[in-house]
Amino acid sequence: MQTFFRFFTVIILLAAALARAQGGPPFITDDPGTPGNKQWEINLGWLGQHNPGQSYYQLPDIDMNYGWGDRIQLKYELPLAAATDQNNTTRAGLGESLLGIKWRPYEYHTKGEPESDENMLFSLGTYPQVSINNPTSAVRRGIVETGPQYYLPVEFTARAGPISFNGEVGRWFGNRHIPDRWGRGLIIGREFNSHFELYGEVYDLQDANRINGAPKQRSFTGDIGGRYSLDKEDHIRLLFMGGRSLQTVTRTNSQPNWIAYAGIQFLFGPKQPQSEKTDQKP
Repeated sequence: MQTFFRFFTVIILLAAALARAQGGPPFITDDPGTPGNKQWEINLGWLGQHNPGQSYYQLPDIDMNYGWGDRIQLKYELPLAAATDQNNTTRAGLGESLLGIKWRPYEYHTKGEPESDENMLFSLGTYPQVSINNPTSAVRRGIVETGPQYYLPVEFTARAGPISFNGEVGRWFGNRHIPDRWGRGLIIGREFNSHFELYGEVYDLQDANRINGAPKQRSFTGDIGGRYSLDKEDHIRLLFMGGRSLQTVTRTNSQPNWIAYAGIQFLFGPKQPQSEKTDQKP
């Protein structure tokens, strides 16, 4: 618990002079933001979580998102997955397909000013998703979990003065092999300039029920990561994140002793008029 409070203190310090917090890759927690009308966001990422008994990697993960209007985002994600078991045997194969649709029904802006990301004080959205096994042997070989699984979250972004928060609370609905799970995340961070962002995150994923009497599992982690623009137009970004466990790690629980993400983000689409309101992530 002392580790949690130390990490949370670091996040609060990062929030000083905050511009805004943004979820999504490279972070676990997502937010209500969408790419913008007819805009594409494609993330090519390499990520991993390591436990002494079982580790999981995506090498790479392809995450494609399309803005259908200003408040809706369509998603398709497919990784090449690899898993290492307690015998230190690594197997690789096609991971699960993840499909989703994000919708942001509510925004609240500073009164008397034009609606924009800069004066948005609060937004609320949801992001239903489904994880589906592909017709391969990945489940039988222990690379991925049995599907399908469904996720129903509520996401928000709020700002009070110079400090902004991005949060998510959702439930994964499992099946007869996989328990239901609660996911809870919080991001606080800072934009140092128009090309560099740095954030801190706390994320908690915990079983909601037991399957065949097995003990409940929990993954409780803290991380620091960010985005760095590689071009002046902000169409290509470097994504990075690294973190660690905030509770005891054993070979028999699902708690990773470290997590990491490194990737490239591509943003493109038809050029929009300056006067047209968009919600594209910075």
